[in-house]
Amino acid sequence: MYSARRGRMLVITGIILIAVLFVWYYRYQDPESLTPQAISAIHWLAQMFYVLLVACFGMISWGLYMYHRANISGNGLLSVISTHIDNKKSQTVFVIVIVTYGVFFSLVSGTLVYQPTVNFVEHYGVQIPSILVSPCCGDMGYMPTILVYITEHVGLQIIPLNLVLQATVSYLVALNVALAVSAYTASRKAKGAGMVGAVTGLFVACPTCVGTLSSVFIGTASGIALSATLSYLQTAFIAISIPVLLITPFVLVRQIRRCRI
Repeated sequence: MYSARRGRMLVITGIILIAVLFVWYYRYQDPESLTPQAISAIHWLAQMFYVLLVACFGMISWGLYMYHRANISGNGLLSVISTHIDNKKSQTVFVIVIVTYGVFFSLVSGTLVYQPTVNFVEHYGVQIPSILVSPCCGDMGYMPTILVYITEHVGLQIIPLNLVLQATVSYLVALNVALAVSAYTASRKAKGAGMVGAVTGLFVACPTCVGTLSSVFIGTASGIALSATLSYLQTAFIAISIPVLLITPFVLVRQIRRCRI
């Protein structure tokens, strides 16, 4: 038996723990305290940071699933949202969008870096493939950073804040698109009523589409470092778009209800 209360508590607890995790790790971002003895310790803390972050993601995901299943039999707006994504068509759309948008997000946010004119082996002196952890020092949410060199020109730059935003926005985008498809289907049955709601849902479903793609194809000697600078602006814009993505499902649900009436 799924409990909406337990699911909600898991989601809230996971979000709070992520915030606490960011604040906790930021306490160790003082370059003056980096003694030779502290370097190995902070590397261990960086690894534990990501282990705990993944655990928080798991807690939130399970909480959302419980909350969704528990609300299917209700009558409120949240129940309508849960009901309309609890079918094969909506679930297929949801999975396709969350995976596709997640990949797209990684491109525009600089998580996936492609440098066709820069050879990572020659420029950075790294081995291919290899993984490097940068535990210090930077702003809150941007450390620790993981650099993954996949080929001489392709790599990953994993930034904690971008990782959180990628998971959050990808989920909300997939939810909006799945509901927009339901709204579009309902509007067709209602001879066009509600089309505005469906189009609105699809429009806000891609906040990164108005961002720049320059972080993907930079092609300069600054490489991953320049991509990191650009990702600050992209991250800020996407964070602002989250309230819109949270409100839109309720707008779509109201539109679906009007179509039914």
